[in-house]
Amino acid sequence: MEHNLAVGLDIGTTKIVAMIGRKNEYGKVEILGIGKSKSLGVHRGVVNNITQTIQSIQQAVQEAEASAEMKIEGVTVGIAGQHIRSLQHSDYITRPNSEHVIDDEDIDRLINQVHKLVMLPGEEIIHVLPQEYKVDGQAEIKEPIGMYGGRLEANFHVVVGQVSSIRNIGRCVQSAGLNLEGITLEPLASANAVLSQEEKEAGVALIDIGGGTTDLAIFRDGIIRHTAVIPFGGNVITEDIKEGCSIIEKQAELLKIKFGSAWPGENKDNEIVSIPGLRGREPKEITLKNLSKIIHARVVEIVEQVYVEIKNYGHEEQKKKLIAGIVLTGGGSQLKHLKQLVEYITGMDTRIGYPNEHLAGDSDDDITSPLYATAVGLVLDGLKRQERKKIEQEEVAIEENEEEKPIEDIKEQPVKERRSFLDKLTERVKDFLDNAE
Repeated sequence: MEHNLAVGLDIGTTKIVAMIGRKNEYGKVEILGIGKSKSLGVHRGVVNNITQTIQSIQQAVQEAEASAEMKIEGVTVGIAGQHIRSLQHSDYITRPNSEHVIDDEDIDRLINQVHKLVMLPGEEIIHVLPQEYKVDGQAEIKEPIGMYGGRLEANFHVVVGQVSSIRNIGRCVQSAGLNLEGITLEPLASANAVLSQEEKEAGVALIDIGGGTTDLAIFRDGIIRHTAVIPFGGNVITEDIKEGCSIIEKQAELLKIKFGSAWPGENKDNEIVSIPGLRGREPKEITLKNLSKIIHARVVEIVEQVYVEIKNYGHEEQKKKLIAGIVLTGGGSQLKHLKQLVEYITGMDTRIGYPNEHLAGDSDDDITSPLYATAVGLVLDGLKRQERKKIEQEEVAIEENEEEKPIEDIKEQPVKERRSFLDKLTERVKDFLDNAE
């Protein structure tokens, strides 16, 4: 596969999306191909049927390959699901020599120390995200590299998940004949695709309403502060309509998309939809008022759960206020009047997030739908990972050349990004799968 190409694979509860993208000369991302299939083996973000999931992945990948006319080899995959939880943790290291400035190695040592936290059986740390540092008691330091000090401490946002669920996803990807190039937390991927830097600075909560789960990511001062995965999504709304109106799931889904509204006051009492009966039975008549009452009850429940998480983060404290409010994305965000309902419940400014923040201007309207926020975010993540690899390779080449060159010819090198723990996790999952055969 070409160097500046990346493939995002979003394994969701309702759909699996494979998306191929590359960077154009303006630094924007062009989507070359997209494939999507119905997701059959995933429940609430967790794989529960390996064979079906492999088939769905292959179908989505083949469709993407056909539309882009190229072969897919490696993919960046998102993980979500009800097994993801997050916690806050503080840790410190004492440096042996405070005469030397703090460098990458000190920070790696501190981060590796957090990885030694004792977790529940079967859980593993997925992300360790530094919030802010303290050097010798001086607080609120964003970037301690280059400073002097003996004691380096930091607050961390630690995201934890179940090892078996992550390995199952790795297994599905490998069995579908693909290389696992990277693993990313889905709320982070969606946030990359949808939020602007200004929003992340001002403070914003991204709510990604998928089929099986609702993901939350909160940013403030440009740093991720809180993540949560709530095990409900659009599917429970469909399920409620199915039960409440005694109709089959396919009809319930169509009703929700075509006529559904999160605000029951909208519909008049006499607005009625007629649904064909099953095999010769009488058609059913359903009032739109009833339909939106059912939807409203469930949506309120989801939004209130998310709001509890936003309050847990501390949104009500002056210092932690989310000035940019809420951004809704994911397939579930397309429900009529959802924005108004969220504003009503939370009292926060709300907008619908389209993943066009980094896409080239001539992208298809279909691709910039909130449905594809996670997939676009995974493509961005894959491209970033490749750039890092390229820089690392160049550095190795430069080090080899440096021995032969006079000093003044050596150019300043770009700052090397620290390898994220996710890269290490990806390698561990790969090793596990290779040895498990």
